[in-house]
Amino acid sequence: MADSADVTPVVSSQPPGKEEQGGGEGGGGTERDAGGEGGLTDTQREVLERCLHALRNAKNDSQTLAALLLITRLCPASQLDKPTLRRIFEAVGLNLPARLLVTAVRGNENSGLPPHELLSLGTALLAALSTDPDMASHPQLLTTIPLLLGILANGPMSNQQKQAAQEQTQAGEMDQSPDSKVKSAESSSPESNPANVAKSAEKSKTSKQKGDDGSTSNGVSPSKETSPSDSLDEAMAADCYQVLTAVCALPRGPDQLLSRGAVPALCQAVEQNQTCSHEKGLALLGCLLSGKTKDKVWSKHPAELLTLLVRLSKDFCLSKDQARLDMCSQLVQFLPPIGVAVESEELKGAVSRVWGVLRPMMQAKLTPKQIGTILVLSACLLDLYGWEMVGPPKFCCLMVNRACVEVRMGLEEPPGNELSPELQHTLTGCYRIMEAAIEQACSPGLSQTAAPSHSSISSLSLQQSRQVLGVLEEAFSAVVYHLQQVDQSRYGDPFIFATFRSLCSWLAEETSCLKEEVTGLLPFLIGYSRSHLQGESSEQGLSDWMAEISVSEERKAWTGKEPLRYLLPALCHLSAEEGPRKVLLTLDTPALLVNFLSQSWISLKGKSGVVSARDPSMETACSALLNFTVTEPERVRKDQCFRTLEALLSEALPVLVHKPRLLVLAANYCTLGLMIGRLKSTPSGSVEAGQRRFFSSALRFLRSALDSGSSPGLVTVSISWEESWDDAAELWRLGLQALGGSVRAQPWITTLVREEGWLKHTLTMLDQCSALPDQHTQEALEEALCAIAEQCPACKQEIGDMMMRNDKGALSCMRNLKKSVRVK
Repeated sequence: MADSADVTPVVSSQPPGKEEQGGGEGGGGTERDAGGEGGLTDTQREVLERCLHALRNAKNDSQTLAALLLITRLCPASQLDKPTLRRIFEAVGLNLPARLLVTAVRGNENSGLPPHELLSLGTALLAALSTDPDMASHPQLLTTIPLLLGILANGPMSNQQKQAAQEQTQAGEMDQSPDSKVKSAESSSPESNPANVAKSAEKSKTSKQKGDDGSTSNGVSPSKETSPSDSLDEAMAADCYQVLTAVCALPRGPDQLLSRGAVPALCQAVEQNQTCSHEKGLALLGCLLSGKTKDKVWSKHPAELLTLLVRLSKDFCLSKDQARLDMCSQLVQFLPPIGVAVESEELKGAVSRVWGVLRPMMQAKLTPKQIGTILVLSACLLDLYGWEMVGPPKFCCLMVNRACVEVRMGLEEPPGNELSPELQHTLTGCYRIMEAAIEQACSPGLSQTAAPSHSSISSLSLQQSRQVLGVLEEAFSAVVYHLQQVDQSRYGDPFIFATFRSLCSWLAEETSCLKEEVTGLLPFLIGYSRSHLQGESSEQGLSDWMAEISVSEERKAWTGKEPLRYLLPALCHLSAEEGPRKVLLTLDTPALLVNFLSQSWISLKGKSGVVSARDPSMETACSALLNFTVTEPERVRKDQCFRTLEALLSEALPVLVHKPRLLVLAANYCTLGLMIGRLKSTPSGSVEAGQRRFFSSALRFLRSALDSGSSPGLVTVSISWEESWDDAAELWRLGLQALGGSVRAQPWITTLVREEGWLKHTLTMLDQCSALPDQHTQEALEEALCAIAEQCPACKQEIGDMMMRNDKGALSCMRNLKKSVRVK
């Protein structure tokens, strides 16, 4: 049989059945996409048109192959342009190669050629046809995928392929148009049998025997060498991978391959070291494991992929020098998504072995390109298990230092210098290492006095911790410098977002360093966040990047809120400091925060019927707005965005009080609204319905926090608040203080205090208990009650009566309240 590259419709070919003689005119398929270099002569064009006519009107496979053979002889592929190639593809169609594969795997005794040669011819034709995207996406070609995967995984002939052929035949009959269907009588006719186009020099038996090792042979006598059917030659493997790769490149190509069992088959091919499996099979698997399909693939085939990853990690550990460096990038592709298979002991063992090899590599003298691949792999391993397996503190410090050095060298280039994609990828990995180091170095539980252990960065000494923070500060100084050069035209660049996110992680923990530089960068930080929140920047690149990035804590769809989500913790710190806060006010930051809360609330409402998960970013936005409300009362009174915020709170709080999982967000909304309420005065006319609704909900919410319980003398946190009390307690106390301020500013609220039962519930609870949970809780309740007593005579009388009846309960301990109601 000729080499499969020699029988395609667009390259020079030898007649099937003859031994390999190399390529004829026209060479290999590498020139398929080239426009005609010298063009065809008039004679060649005339012959080509006749051959195309013969192809279109061929009555059987013999005539089709004869016309194909003539084209490849007289019209080399290098001289054919794309339209001409397409005409040839359309004339040949997919019926012939599909039937060749089916005939081979069935082992039809009437075949004039051995199954191996039928497969070689069929895969070669499919490979050529697949270079046309329309052909590659054709349903009939897609039905051959299981056959091709079977060839790659098991060799040319196997029981699995027979089963796949049967499935393909059934599917193919459904997909074929009436004009393309082949009658069963025709397929058995000597004239139309594809093997009869050129007779083989010798026939092979089709009965197969399975050996002890599970392999299949085609009736080879003991005295002869193994039949070609037993092994997968490189040309056939290359053709199979060409088809699969062409399909994978289609918009829905990965899904087409995944639904037809590509991952288990390719993993098996690699495991059995089949032909081209490492060169082409791993590359194809890498494509399937990139982007949006990675999570789906790992969730569907965790066992196969884990086995493959363990093997690759062993290969990595056994490889040498440059091969090992090359494998760093490969390993990144095959690591599971965050949170998948993390409990697997096999995965832990593989990751531990890889770290053991990376340590001496990290300490060696390396070029920027070499250290880049090592740092990116290290970042991905950090994403999986954190610092647990990295190594002793000294090595952790070294890794952070090398990442920081790369960032400084990469970003401190003069303005106008473009960073290469390769460097951007390296720096993105370095950012992740820096972010992980910040989390540990700024951790309150960091041991700073104990003797360092040999486990991880969590045991850094005080000196090591200071060194890490020092190199991080230098690296983030370079980050600030780089972002200062960014104009709005680059807001859609994924690398700018990665750089922005990295700086935000630093600012979330540390705002005292580089304060002047950071304050000067605030116009960019706010402008960048606002641009994406309002959808003013190109989002497509970022959307694709979010789906494909390998160095990431999470892989979610881009919404436009992401930049501000990362910046919010820093805004909490900065809005509490006078200098940065004044700059933030000039940038209309409160309006940006209100816009974010409005969009987030709309998104949250859209999930009705679904159990809502806590959103820390909404809580953090409330905290920043609370800082502005406390420190800038005049701005709150005059800025229209706070009226918008009040309307949002009055709509949202009545809903949130019935969402136990969102209790902390409700506490933020309640407290923020009450803090704004204390800055307003009683309306001249009737109270707005929205305001009345908000304060009614706020009173019910505040009342629900404490419970006197069944045992006298004890006041406890209510069951509904218990889980969130650590996060909500301070907000609840601040809310009570703000309630007192609101009552003093708007006395009409005292009517609601009585109508909603807040006063009665609170007095009854205080009367029944001997003490409150803590002094802060008592002070907060006392302040609210004092304000109510001052503004409402009826409330004052009710409080006084309760205090007179019981002089031993928690109520009697409130001295300021006693003075307010004049109880001795």
